[in-house]
Amino acid sequence: MTLFRLEGRRALVTGASKGIGLAAAQQLTELGAEVTVAARHEDTLRPAAEAIGARWIVADVSTMEGVQAAVATAGDVDILVSNAGGPPPSLPSAVSEEAWDHGIQTTFMSTVRLASATLPGMRERGWGRIIAVTSLTVGRPALNLPVSNALRAAVTNHLRTLALEVAADGVTCNTVAPGYTATERLQKLHTDPAEAQKLQGRIPARRFGEPGEVAAAVAFLATQEAAYITGQELLVDGGWSI
Repeated sequence: MTLFRLEGRRALVTGASKGIGLAAAQQLTELGAEVTVAARHEDTLRPAAEAIGARWIVADVSTMEGVQAAVATAGDVDILVSNAGGPPPSLPSAVSEEAWDHGIQTTFMSTVRLASATLPGMRERGWGRIIAVTSLTVGRPALNLPVSNALRAAVTNHLRTLALEVAADGVTCNTVAPGYTATERLQKLHTDPAEAQKLQGRIPARRFGEPGEVAAAVAFLATQEAAYITGQELLVDGGWSI
């Protein structure tokens, strides 16, 4: 028997033109899944998709129209990976109503809508994986990321609750919570090399993670071997949360 393979499964990965989303799409493709990637910008999405052999669709999944377009392109989705770029940094007292509204649509409602759109088919077929990429700040809030802290926690608890409903239907719902990972967003949040080096020194692994290391956790949760894991948050943080 061949373990950890995904032949015959269809996957949809959002926010997949770069970083963790692209790494997850690549690993799912390598495991044999038929992958569709979605993101907002064709100039980065198209070459990324072509490089890994994935189908692609330009779609803004913070909107219902974008969700519908992405799901229609992917077909019968067996594996949903909901991934979205993080809201901009700010002090909690400085977040505007507009920023909260934008964050709710982009970070929270995108996952809610994607899950709602793909879940009926998963339940009908008796097999499905819903995986959201969140952050270690769900359990350890960062002062300058209040919107992300609140809404990624909402995603986590939504999928935990959904897991209770659909576990008997062969559908699992989990989150993967990355720690400090070497992505474009990390570079934007920590522009000072000395500050970045100091931060690495506080991580037990003494380094930032790689997108592929987070993607490996996503890929594992998508496999048949992870069928008895649901409602869980898998931290990939180099020991930061210990």
